[in-house]
Amino acid sequence: MIWDTMANFPVQQVLAFMAGALALNLTPGQDVVFASASGIQGGPRAGALAGLGVGIGGMVHVALAAVGLGALVAAHPGALLAVKYAGAAYLALLAWKSWRATAPAGGARIARGGWEVLARGALSNLLNPKPVLFLLAFLPQFTRPEYGPIGQQILGLGLMFVCSGTLVTMGYGIAAGLAGKALAARMRVMNRVASVLFAGLALRMVWK
Repeated sequence: MIWDTMANFPVQQVLAFMAGALALNLTPGQDVVFASASGIQGGPRAGALAGLGVGIGGMVHVALAAVGLGALVAAHPGALLAVKYAGAAYLALLAWKSWRATAPAGGARIARGGWEVLARGALSNLLNPKPVLFLLAFLPQFTRPEYGPIGQQILGLGLMFVCSGTLVTMGYGIAAGLAGKALAARMRVMNRVASVLFAGLALRMVWK
């Protein structure tokens, strides 16, 4: 079982892994920017749900890496390229919708269903091919054959990484939502800021 495998890890190994994971998670990247933009546009709850959605997408990436599909995708540049452009197109669509959104009466924040925000976060992460490559590069550094099946080690470490990253990303989203509250009366400006962030992410995916 995976729990038996993870119990074989020395405490020092786990602490070293978590230190590296937190350092990486705290560095603002696409997921953080997405959750922050969602928080600015929809408030703290939207930012938190966007971060949670990102975490769900991350768990799918971890599962793929654990069963070896991540390596298979990474070996075929065409597949990675297709996912990359699909993700950029999705973010560009969000940017267009945010730019065209009108401010609600009385300066209220845009209210979106929880499932919609959650799905947006998950899609944003799933359509980003970089987590596949990152997980394949980072996680194996902490695995050892004597600890147990490598697939179970990848899965366990990946879940730890995603859980800590989800909490950090949700924190960024909530903070952005709270900061944006002071500007809620200028919702049109907030929509434009979110639009620029989404568009920037789309361009970054295309050019990197």
